[in-house]
Amino acid sequence: MHEAPPAAAPLSGEKEPLSAGLKQRHLTMLGLGGVIGAGLFVGSGAGISVAGPGIIVSYLIAGALAMLVMRMLGEMSAAMPASGAFSVHAERALGRWAGFTVGWLYWFLLVVVLAVEATGAAQIANGWLPSVPQWAWVLVFMVVFTGANLAAVKNFGEFEFWFATLKVGAIVLFLGLSLLAIFGLLPDTHAVGFTNLTGQGGFFPHGASGVISGVLAVVFAFGGLEVVTIAAAESDDPARAVGRAVRSAVWRILFFYVGSMLVIVTLLPWTSMQPGKSPYVAVLDHIGVPGAGQIMNIVVFVALLSALNANLYGSSRMVFSLAERGEAPRSLLKVSGGVPRRAVGASVAFGFASVILNLEWPDSIFKYLLNAVGAVLLFVWGLIAASQLRLRRRIEREMPERLALRMWAFPYLTWAALAGMAAVLVLMLTDAGARPQLLWSAGATAAVLAVAGLRELRLRRS
Repeated sequence: MHEAPPAAAPLSGEKEPLSAGLKQRHLTMLGLGGVIGAGLFVGSGAGISVAGPGIIVSYLIAGALAMLVMRMLGEMSAAMPASGAFSVHAERALGRWAGFTVGWLYWFLLVVVLAVEATGAAQIANGWLPSVPQWAWVLVFMVVFTGANLAAVKNFGEFEFWFATLKVGAIVLFLGLSLLAIFGLLPDTHAVGFTNLTGQGGFFPHGASGVISGVLAVVFAFGGLEVVTIAAAESDDPARAVGRAVRSAVWRILFFYVGSMLVIVTLLPWTSMQPGKSPYVAVLDHIGVPGAGQIMNIVVFVALLSALNANLYGSSRMVFSLAERGEAPRSLLKVSGGVPRRAVGASVAFGFASVILNLEWPDSIFKYLLNAVGAVLLFVWGLIAASQLRLRRRIEREMPERLALRMWAFPYLTWAALAGMAAVLVLMLTDAGARPQLLWSAGATAAVLAVAGLRELRLRRS
């Protein structure tokens, strides 16, 4: 039976059997584009409706938390690149139970959210071509991206590179047009000043509680950054590649998110925002861009397909890493052409099952599944922070030359990030809308922890 290395075991890892087909440009754009999705383009409207212009502060808080987590991940992944990334780090830092728990929770999160992305993209495509049923679009998307993930990893990298390029380009163009409109430099526009920022109840129309509600509405939109550290293991120079990707991603992502919110609430009254409606479409309509709704539909469509592709990739590498360490069936270890094809197949199979549940029972079975992963990202981030606290000292002691990327103000900002995550969880518990997600996610986490504990007992007795 596989045994995890003891807590004091050397940290140097073995070379991954996967191919090294990802280039620096792939990782950089994956870091930039992986977090830019429908949560920003559409979901941000819900945050604006509860926080008003204060959503800027909400995004600053949530973005700062995500940046700290990414920096921790970057530090550990640059020193110890592995296909399982934070699952491997958790095992080395806290024990086999932690690696098992964080790995399976993250895999579960990805394959469930995959169904939302596939269904959302199919709904948009069905609107363009109503003669093709929604289930047929889902099938097409799943087959195409399964093929891309079964082929050489560079195919995944190319898909994500161009998807991310389109998303980043769309945001840059949006910011440019919006700034011109704010200063009255576009036809039929006039300088708006600060009327929309300070009117309609002021910058904080709902006070601190509005900002807090905004944090709850937007913090999970930053999920997806983690995949770049998983992908780094399949690059030519993992340590250097992940360091550069993390450095370039965190500040630019914060700029895109906060910059977008700033121009939106400057151009339009926050009271005009509606949950479920894209504030980006509202701004483009306001400044007279023809076909704004369809333009944004295309961008959201690409964002959903990009996330679907990335989640298939991330889930397959995570379950492959679990199999490497004896925490998943060993049959998933088969590698062909540098690709863990059985791991891809297992992730796709559960993804297909999730899609069917979403199409057939969106308000019952699938709703419970979605609630069960609603707060999982925070639990994963918490284990990442705890792992970094333990591993940093060991890396400094055993292989300080590998600390190419360091966590800022260690250990104080790591503890601050943990406190921030705990605060968000408490806020979710006190919020009637978020409470079911927290409770279901806590139940799912407890179930995985129970399995991990039983495995530990069995292994100790054998």
